[in-house]
Amino acid sequence: MDSDGQIDIRGRLRAQAARQLTIARLGAPDDWQGELREVLRAQRVLPSPWARGSDTRLFLESFAIFFVATMMFLL
Repeated sequence: MDSDGQIDIRGRLRAQAARQLTIARLGAPDDWQGELREVLRAQRVLPSPWARGSDTRLFLESFAIFFVATMMFLL
């Protein structure tokens, strides 16, 4: 704190950023770019239309429920 009773927040933020950068560098694998590419490639793979949670499966399940409810109503 300086003589006016104010905290030097800029210095504290710079020190915290430096600590976080050091921790991130220590925790990163040696080939972090290759690992990042592999993760991105795995995320870009298109899921099967029948996979749980896909839009196609949700539509077909909703349509089946609607169809069955309509048939029950008509009978």
